[in-house]
Amino acid sequence: MEAWLQQLLAALALPEYGLSTVFVVAFVSATLLPLGSEPAVFGLIKLNPYLFWPAIGVATAGNTLGGVVTWWMGYGAHQAVDKYRHSPTHLRALAWLERIGPSACFLSFLPVIGDPLCAVAGWLRMPLAPCTAWMAAGKFARYVVMTAALLAAWPGVLRFAA
Repeated sequence: MEAWLQQLLAALALPEYGLSTVFVVAFVSATLLPLGSEPAVFGLIKLNPYLFWPAIGVATAGNTLGGVVTWWMGYGAHQAVDKYRHSPTHLRALAWLERIGPSACFLSFLPVIGDPLCAVAGWLRMPLAPCTAWMAAGKFARYVVMTAALLAAWPGVLRFAA
């Protein structure tokens, strides 16, 4: 089983496929689907250390574009959510988000609340450009910190014989 997993990771981490795989996984993980992209980024970088910055850039772009799609989903879902408009939790969350503004999208990298945060920003019709910039900044910071931490924690993981 371990050999199969290593072969799969090696195939997905090939430079000609790795960056596109990272983009797709990062894009999908930024939607409301529960998926994490850090393992794909870590695997690619571990097998191809020279792709550190390209992988971080591609993952940031894919994850940010996924966040933009989620923003648009929230923007279009305004009518469907109107029935919950007056719940206390909803009102507190909206008040906080309106007070903070587009910079709240920096927190889009957080698990569980990050993707819905983008949807609510779209639902509130916050300006897309500043929301996208804040999303990109947060997601970029997450990928750099997470990948560097994983590389430091497991320096010998996924070493293959040449």
